[in-house]
Amino acid sequence: MVKNLKINRKVPPEIKDAVNFDLRLRELDKYSLDNGVPVYCVEAGSVDVIQLELVFYAGNSYENKDMVASATNALMKNGTSQKTAFEINEHIDFFGAYLNMHCYNETAVITLHCLTKHLQSLLPVIRELITDSQFPSVELETYARNMKQRLEVNLKKCDVVADRLIDEYLYGKDHPYGRNSSVEAYTALDRNSLLEFYKQYYINGRCLIFAAGILPGDLGSLLNKAFGDLPFSNETPVEIITPRSASSEKKIRIINDETGVQGAIRIARSFPNRQHPEFQKVQILNTLYGGFFGSRLMSNIREDKGYTYGIYSFIQNHIHDTALVISTEAGRDVCEAAITEIYNEMRALRDGEIPEDELHLVKNYLMGTLLGDLDGPFQIIGRWKNIILNGLDEKFFYQFLETVRTITPDELKALARKYFREEEFYEMVVI
Repeated sequence: MVKNLKINRKVPPEIKDAVNFDLRLRELDKYSLDNGVPVYCVEAGSVDVIQLELVFYAGNSYENKDMVASATNALMKNGTSQKTAFEINEHIDFFGAYLNMHCYNETAVITLHCLTKHLQSLLPVIRELITDSQFPSVELETYARNMKQRLEVNLKKCDVVADRLIDEYLYGKDHPYGRNSSVEAYTALDRNSLLEFYKQYYINGRCLIFAAGILPGDLGSLLNKAFGDLPFSNETPVEIITPRSASSEKKIRIINDETGVQGAIRIARSFPNRQHPEFQKVQILNTLYGGFFGSRLMSNIREDKGYTYGIYSFIQNHIHDTALVISTEAGRDVCEAAITEIYNEMRALRDGEIPEDELHLVKNYLMGTLLGDLDGPFQIIGRWKNIILNGLDEKFFYQFLETVRTITPDELKALARKYFREEEFYEMVVI
């Protein structure tokens, strides 16, 4: 029997400091299929849904012809020897499921969301996509035509041009992180190139499986039946990476639209990846500088100066080389003034003091963000996937918690002096 509890509405609840939250990353179950494919599972949630992700090492770091990796990933669901693209989509829609395909620099992902009870009916279709995709010529022609039209429209936008070019200047146009799509690349796509890439990196490629949600009791046997006999490799393939060749030019100004009233600003520098011992500390420095709505960049350039609606800095989520990027759009007449203030805030972090209450606010924000990231099975498996694909383990998560709790203003100031040097940054404005 539940007792009636009298609550005094005049007394506010106790406020708990997020910095002191004892956050825990839900444990991961791991096993292997008969062919050695690793399966990572998180059992959580209250609704009978499941997210299943098949991650292949089939990103653009493995292609020897531009746009082949992304085209292969996108067109895998556009026809097999048994089903047309329409029939595949109709089958998935019939069960109220959602199938998504994404291609990144190192990996390509097939993601399925469905009711747990329908997983068994959908797995054969997923198997068919990764063993029997045909890449019909008519579908490839349609894809190339649509992508060229989309690119033509996007290249009129200064922010799109800036995002493309800053990576090209940072890494080099032939590096996987700096390589951009082009009309010529889409025109040059051919069915044989897609089939060769598909055979090497999907049919005989390296695959990892991630599952989260309310998992069926026989998930292991279902996955083994669907994928356990496939000839996947247990070795990660060797990437085709051109050495990084950053531009010697550091300040770039581009007129993309003579009548444009707004400019896209990108300021960036190379930065170590997650394996670097200072990575997590610089994440905290970046948050204070420009990583959230209460950051110094936002307070100065949006709230005080009114140059922009929003400005953020972030560390790119790459596995190998990466970069720290400041990104904003501002009026054409105030772009240079905004850049001056961006550097002024770097200088203030290098030379000034960081108040304890400001750092405490950042710590609370980061802990609250982590708490939100752990709210639900799909978010939890996403954090685990990021850890695993970067060659880390759960220690990385708990080290970050400890770093957030213990980092001092003096440590951040020392990091600012090391990494916030104007001469190390590429500076781009596209109008």
